[in-house]
Amino acid sequence: MNKIFSFFLTIILLASCSQYQKALKSDDVAVKTEAANKMYEDGKYTKAIRLYEQVAPAYKGKPQAERLFYMYSKSLYNTKQYYLAGYQFENFAASYPKSEKREEASFLAAECFYKLSPVYSLDQTDTEKALEKVQKFIDVYPNSEYLPKANVYVKELREKQEKKAFEIAKQYNSISDFKAALKAFDNFIADFPGTPYKEQALYYRLDSAYQLAINSIESKKQERLDYAKTTYANLMKFKSDTEYKEKADKMLAVIEQELQQFSK
Repeated sequence: MNKIFSFFLTIILLASCSQYQKALKSDDVAVKTEAANKMYEDGKYTKAIRLYEQVAPAYKGKPQAERLFYMYSKSLYNTKQYYLAGYQFENFAASYPKSEKREEASFLAAECFYKLSPVYSLDQTDTEKALEKVQKFIDVYPNSEYLPKANVYVKELREKQEKKAFEIAKQYNSISDFKAALKAFDNFIADFPGTPYKEQALYYRLDSAYQLAINSIESKKQERLDYAKTTYANLMKFKSDTEYKEKADKMLAVIEQELQQFSK
């Protein structure tokens, strides 16, 4: 029985391959289109893409183009060619504003950019672009069935930006570029007020302010010590029992001692 099944399966596969090869070599647009649609329906998206690319120019401006370009875009999406798929879906949505597939195409375009967003440690240009695209979709389709997914994507993309900004600020502190660290932590705390990294950010801002003040030239030392003292107060105000309290208290003791010279 298994041998019979295998035999028929082989025949079907050979017939499918034969149809595809004939379509590739054919000059008949209709033959190519029929084969492309068959490949698409069978989940053979790579083969469908090759055929759709051959017939696409012949369909531009024609009524059949809408369905063809939708299936072509979905084939790119299903083969994870997200740059091309995102472009094609955006083009589809712009070209067919009255299409029943427009909302789906707009969402899938945004989703393609989301999928192109790299891990937080890499350059986040694509993350910013993805956030812009997904937010635009939400604004245009506030009642969309895809809204829950879109909201999840926005949350994940923003968390990635947040993590990146925090790690950059922390890196400035670790390489002793304390001026840059202070600016970066100030921006981070302002941009992400509800961040789960706030306690750490406040501590590292204190550490940066402390290091900058202690190693400062005399003409700027008092001002910087006062600022460091303020950053200590900000940390304590946010969380008086912070895990960094022992370290922070030691810094404050040094700051107070250093400030005594300016009170004489």
